[in-house]
Amino acid sequence: MRSIAVIGGGITGVTTAYALVKRGFAVTVFEKNRYAAMETSYANGGQLSASNAEVWNSWSTILHGMQWMMRPDAPLLVNPKPSWHKLSWFAEFVANVPHYKRNTIETTRLAIAARQYLFDWAEQEQIDFDLKRQGILHFYRSRAGFEHAGRVSKLLAAGGLPRRAVTPEEMRAIEPTLKGQFYGGYFTESDASGDIHKYSNGLAAAAERSGACFLWNRDVVAVRHAGQTIEIDAEELPGSTAPQTLTFDGVVICAGVHSRKLAAALGDRLNVYPVKGYSITVPLTDEQSQQAAPNVSLLDDETKLVSSRFAGHSAGSEGSDRLRVAGTAEFNGYNRDIRADRIKPLVDWVQANFPEINTRQVIPWAGLRPMMPNMMPRVGRGRHGNVYYNTGHGHLGWTLSAATAEMVAGIMMENGVDSSKV
Repeated sequence: MRSIAVIGGGITGVTTAYALVKRGFAVTVFEKNRYAAMETSYANGGQLSASNAEVWNSWSTILHGMQWMMRPDAPLLVNPKPSWHKLSWFAEFVANVPHYKRNTIETTRLAIAARQYLFDWAEQEQIDFDLKRQGILHFYRSRAGFEHAGRVSKLLAAGGLPRRAVTPEEMRAIEPTLKGQFYGGYFTESDASGDIHKYSNGLAAAAERSGACFLWNRDVVAVRHAGQTIEIDAEELPGSTAPQTLTFDGVVICAGVHSRKLAAALGDRLNVYPVKGYSITVPLTDEQSQQAAPNVSLLDDETKLVSSRFAGHSAGSEGSDRLRVAGTAEFNGYNRDIRADRIKPLVDWVQANFPEINTRQVIPWAGLRPMMPNMMPRVGRGRHGNVYYNTGHGHLGWTLSAATAEMVAGIMMENGVDSSKV
C-alpha cells in the first residue's frame, strides 16, 4: 500500500484525503491547527456556486481595482506598497486576460462536477452541514450590471450551467425579504449553500473512519524530495523540542496560501497570492430577525457580497439559526488583521437590504484565499513524479474542491502512484 502525505486540513486537503483513501492509499494528513478547516475554510460565504464561476481576469476588473484603490470600503482593495510577489502576480493576472472566456467555461464545468460529488459524499457519509438546495439569486441595481450578467450567462451555459433572468417582481417572489430597488437578477436553481466548516469536519471524520490518519497540531517546517520518497519534518504544536521526520511515497500539497513556500522547497514555482476576504455571522436570536432574514442564498454583484442562511437547532449552539455575509478582496500580503473599516460595509449591507435584522451582535472573521493569477486551481504533478498539487482555488475553494480532489487522485492512479503496488 502506497503511503501519501497530504499537507493541509482545509476543504481541499480533506476532500483530497477522502478521495485518496477511498482508492486504497494509506493517507496521512498534516494540519497545524487542532481541528479541520480552521483557517480559510472556517467562515466563508457558504455558497456552492457554479453561477459564480466567472474568473476575474478582465479589463473591467482592473479598471475598478484602480478606481477603488483609495477607498477603504471598496469591494477590491490593493495595498499600494510594492513587493516582488505582488508585482509578479499582477503581471501574470493581466497576461491571462485573453483567457477569460476559456477559463470561465472550464471553471463552470469543474464547479458542476464538484457540486455533485459534494452532495453524494454528504449523503453517503450522513454529513449534516445546514444544506439548502434553494438556488442562488444574483441581483443587479443597474442596467449595465444586468447586461454584463447576461454575457456571463452565455459562458456559464457553454460550461453546462443553465440560469435564468428574473424581473424585480420575480426576485421578490423568490426571496420576499429582500428590500431595495433593482433592475433585475439571475437565478440559478441548481446552486446551493451550507456551512463549509461543518462539511469539512464531517468529511474528515468520514475519511478517518475509512483509514486516513490526521495529525492535528502538526506544523510542517520542511519538506524534501528524496528520490523515491518524500521526507517531511513536522513539529507538534505548541512548543515541541524538535521536529519529527516522517517518510512517505508521495505528497499532495493542499496548504492554501502556504503552498507557495512548500512548492519552492520541492523545486516548483507556484505563484499563489493570499487574497484576504471578510465575513460576518449574524446570530438570528429573535423572532423578528428570523422572519426578516433571507432563506435563498444571494449574491450582490455591485458590492461583491454574498449571503447564506444556516438553519440549525437552538440559539447559541454551533448550528443555531444564523446569517453569513461575506466578500471583499484585499491584496495586503499575509496580513490577517480583521479591520473595522472592512467589516462595516458588511454590516451596512445587512441593514440596507434586511433592515429588520438585529445587527447588535455580529461575529467578524477574515481569511486568506489562495489565489492563482489565472484564477484556476493548480491540480496535478509537480517537477518530481511523487509530488502533486491541489491548491490555489481562490474564492471558489469549496465549490471546486471535490472535483479537483477526484482529479488529483485519478492522476496519481494513472501516473503509477498506485495503491496496488507494494
